[in-house]
Amino acid sequence: MARLLAEQLHRESALSEPEIEHLHLLLGDWQLLSDLSFADLVLWVRMRGGEWRAVAHVRPNTGQMVFFEDIVGQQALGDRARLLDRALAEGAILRRGGPLLDHDHAIREEAVPVRIGEQAFAVLSRHTNLTALRTPSRLELSYQGLAAALVRMIAAGEWPSPSAPTGLRRGAPRVGDGVIHLGVDGAVLYASPNAMSAIHRLGHPGEVIGEQLATVVANVLRDEAPVDEALAMVAMGRAAWRADVTTRSGAVALRAIPLTEAGERVGAVILLRDVSELRRREHELLSKDATIREIHHRVKNNLQTVAALLRLQARRLPHGPARAALEEADRRVGTIALVHETLSHGFDETVDFDEIAERGLRAIVEVATTELPINSRLEGSFGRLRAEDAMPLALVISELVQNAVEHGLRDTGGTVSVRVDREQREASEGDVLQVAIVDDGTGIPAGFRPGKAGLGTQIVNTLVQGLHGTIRWEDAQPHGTQVRFFARLRPLEG
Repeated sequence: MARLLAEQLHRESALSEPEIEHLHLLLGDWQLLSDLSFADLVLWVRMRGGEWRAVAHVRPNTGQMVFFEDIVGQQALGDRARLLDRALAEGAILRRGGPLLDHDHAIREEAVPVRIGEQAFAVLSRHTNLTALRTPSRLELSYQGLAAALVRMIAAGEWPSPSAPTGLRRGAPRVGDGVIHLGVDGAVLYASPNAMSAIHRLGHPGEVIGEQLATVVANVLRDEAPVDEALAMVAMGRAAWRADVTTRSGAVALRAIPLTEAGERVGAVILLRDVSELRRREHELLSKDATIREIHHRVKNNLQTVAALLRLQARRLPHGPARAALEEADRRVGTIALVHETLSHGFDETVDFDEIAERGLRAIVEVATTELPINSRLEGSFGRLRAEDAMPLALVISELVQNAVEHGLRDTGGTVSVRVDREQREASEGDVLQVAIVDDGTGIPAGFRPGKAGLGTQIVNTLVQGLHGTIRWEDAQPHGTQVRFFARLRPLEG
């Protein structure tokens, strides 16, 4: 969405790159202003043709909306266009002379210039439904006072700050979660009921109004460690940043927005959110991920132990079918261990299969190379695969490359190539892999029939069927062997 808006503004307006970036910062935080104002907000930009056009619109979560239909793309006409012209030219916050009547609703409309430095370049309009207003409560008066301070900061080019985190991040507190108004000395002037509940959840039993928020937080953290380094600055309202407070009884996310007048700090808005349940679930997920990675690591170690035992047993046998069978089993177990090793380093049950393919291909070629050089090449990309697909696919490729090296290239040398093409499908269907193992060796032996070949070929056929694919052996040009198969992958999600 942000990219589309930027492209539209570059194409249809004369705004500079810094001005467009400032608008993105504003849009990242204006839900906060809308909720504090109990009002719809509309961002207007003057296009190259001179007309005002609405490029963004947000509705409040705390009160009745004004525009039931999205007005993005509409032009400002008549009195509204003249109000926007005056606000931009004068660089001042302006209000229509009287309420606007719209479908039996009285609407108060204001225009706020959006500024960087000395230059106003866009206008934010604020639309409040006066019909829905009643005698305001202390909460509503406090919210409207904070909103007025933020509006003045927009008009002065002091908000939003380029270094401040926006409200779009996961777990970010919102107005409905809890609001605290701090004075310039960090004392609590007002705390919403939800903010009071969040502070009490941390273990503070007493009053909050009139207390230093930083002192309250320090008291509940007296026996806790570690402490977020940014917490003190956030709790004092001195830094436009976020911090978490975690105690034995709960966890609260804090976000500070310093309030300024003419560049001087006059207080701060602190948003709070009780994130105890969210942090508990995140901890459970991290513990689960760590457990799964540890399981894969242990499986890998056990498989490597089995492979080592097979190698030891093979070395005690004379050269012949029995020793060859144990060496084949050693290689297959090692291939499975390689997949588990890759899974043990990730954070989900998917792997970057290119790494597995390259390592496996290189290992087979290095072992097989004697007097005659054998080279390997991987063309294309497998991408990320789910573990259920990676395991059989690794075995299939290992068997086919081993066959190419052992039967096609051992007496002649040459190159074995793994060529892959991944066909993208709908996310719910899963992609399709088309893979070819090609060598430039002696070619398919006379009388070769895949259905009656050795154990390796039978394993390959079975695994490819399990991947819902088919496989075919054929002569390569000008000489050698080409084995082609396709596999239908499981979707990465689900």
